[in-house]
Order: sequence, then C-alpha cells, then structure tokens
Amino acid sequence: MSAQTSASKRGRLKSYFKGVRSEMRKVIWPNRKVLANHTGIVIIISIIVALIVWALDLGIHRVLSLFI
Repeated sequence: MSAQTSASKRGRLKSYFKGVRSEMRKVIWPNRKVLANHTGIVIIISIIVALIVWALDLGIHRVLSLFI
C-alpha cells in the first residue's frame, strides 16, 4: 500500500469521526424521568408480547397433540 493511499484512508477516517462527533452534539438526550418512563413501557410491552407468544405456543401445542 502506498503512502498516498494510507494518508487518504486516514483522512477519510478522520473526516468520518468528525462527522460522528458533530452529529452526537445534536442529540437531545432524555432526562432521568423520561428515560425511566420509556424503560418501564418497554419492559411492560415485552412482558405482554412474551405472554401472547407463550399462549399461542401453548395453544398450537395442544392442537397438534390431538393429532399425534
């Protein structure tokens, strides 16, 4: 690999991380109350979906056990 190619890649990499840094400064981070609220919602929805999948699995298992 030549020195120019290496310098070019280094320049692009540096430019990429400058862009990442610039975009991260634009992010509006949630405060603790909002974060806790959203985390609770995610946990509750995950439990609901798990219960639905469990019920469907149980139902399908019982239906299939009739034929086996």
